[in-house]
This record gives sequence, C-alpha cells and structure tokens, in this order.
Amino acid sequence: MIARNANIDLNLLIALDALLEEESVTAAADRLGLSGPAMSRALGRIRRTIGDPVLVRAGRHMVPTPRALEIKADVRRLVEEAHGVLTPSAPADPAELARVFTIAASDNFVTAVGPALVARVAEEAPRVVLRFLGESHIDLPVLRDGAADLEFGVIEGREPEIRTEEVFADRGVAVVREGHPLTTVNVTARRFADAAHINFSRRGRLTGPIDAALAELGLRRRVIATVPTFAASLLMVRDSDAVGLSMERMAATTVRGLGLHTVPIPFSLPPISMSMAWHPRQDADAGHVWLRGLVRRTVAAVVG
Repeated sequence: MIARNANIDLNLLIALDALLEEESVTAAADRLGLSGPAMSRALGRIRRTIGDPVLVRAGRHMVPTPRALEIKADVRRLVEEAHGVLTPSAPADPAELARVFTIAASDNFVTAVGPALVARVAEEAPRVVLRFLGESHIDLPVLRDGAADLEFGVIEGREPEIRTEEVFADRGVAVVREGHPLTTVNVTARRFADAAHINFSRRGRLTGPIDAALAELGLRRRVIATVPTFAASLLMVRDSDAVGLSMERMAATTVRGLGLHTVPIPFSLPPISMSMAWHPRQDADAGHVWLRGLVRRTVAAVVG
C-alpha cells in the first residue's frame, strides 16, 4: 500500500479542492492561476487516481458525484492543514502562552535584569514561568541539548550553529564600600593594584583581563579571595576593605541598592559584550521570538 501511494502527486489534492469548491473546470483554473487545458488534465489524473469521475456534466453545468460529495470535507480539511504547516507561524499572543522558558545566565544578569523581566512577563504573559539556570563552572551545551531556551551573558566558545546576538556593550568598574579609602583619593593604577581584591569567577579563576592589563604596566594586584558569583563578591566587598568588580551599566541598580560605590578602573580594558544566544531550532518559534524581544526591551530599560 505504501509503494502504491508513494507516486501520488499531492498537488492533485489542491486541484481537487478547487474543483469541488467551484464545480467548474474554468473557475477552478482561474482560482489556481492555471490554464483551462492544464486544469482539465489535472481532472483527468484525479479521475484515474481515485477511480471516480468526480464532476460530471449536467446540462450546462457540472455536478459532483456521490464519491466527490463524500470526500469534499476531508479534502478541504487536508488542504487547510497543509497550508497551516507550510505557512509561517503567526506572532505569539503572550496572553495565551502557557510555557516554561529556561534562561541560562550569570547571576549579575539575574540580579540586575531578572526582577524587571519577571515583572514584564507577569504583566504580558501571566501563564509563562521563567526558570533561571546558574552558570556551571564548566561549559555545557545547554542550548544544543535543550536544557535551556536562551543564554545570556558573555558568550564564548559556543557550538558553531548557535545563534548569538549582542544586546549591549558594557565596561568594568571597581566597586568599594562606603567610606573606602579609594573614594577619597585619585585612583592610580598603583593604588588600585595595591588594594585587596575580591574576584568573582564561575570557574574559580584568580586572574583575568585586569591582571593582563596591570602586567603591561609592571603591576600586580593582590587577590585575597575568588567567589563563584557576582552577588557573593558584592556582599564581601560591602563588609570589608576589599575592591570588587562590576559592570557600569547593567549592575548599577544592584550596586546602589547595596550602598556601594563605583570607582573608575584607571587603565584601559576591552569592552564587555553582553549577548543572548539560542539554538536555531528556536529561530521561528513564535513564543521564543516573543521572549527574545522581551529580553531586548527589558535590558534596554534597565541599562539605559
């Protein structure tokens, strides 16, 4: 049976639908943009395929056979379903979405942008749930594996098929407690390097771009601890004389909320590219398109 049906031209289904709707070869041809002879040939092939005349002459008109009337509704349904499969999906109506979206992100994104993002989701799509995954100390293919729908942060070394879009660029600043000695002096590279430093790194690294920049100046900073999250580093900075690191734009609200102060880093550092990434299978998904747009708008509102 499979072999017999394998040679069926599914274009005949569209022609049959037009013929059954119009009950006229000429009108069906006009509907599909075909010539009269082409539609007549299609009708002949349909008759041979299903073993029924389908339309027969009755005076000056054509009328459907009983078999044609029997299958008319099914033919219409199949054509509509085919159009639905091959037509781009309509934009998602957030109010109708009922999904869980998983976002893999660093905690500086979650603490800085998360509250505003959750509030906007609650307003636009009350049946959507956001699940934030923290960054692992090792790189995992969470987008390729489907463990996350979206990733946000400094995107490095992802699989080649992953879609990446820079949302904004930021720069690093130093963070200190209120009344810290660095808030009352001109911060030079040497004074910066001589201070005690708290580092945050999901991989537990003790050095980074700041240390490379200081090394070019013949300086070396004194790191007294490294912690896995941004939030933990800020809390340690708040209760000590150590210097922490932050991002000027994205984390400004979080830093101010903890009563901390930012101090410019007194040497040049490369900009920090903050991006979102997703797997190409999500490119055209209406719900995912809405989520990406919401993240863009929310980040723009938070970082200014």
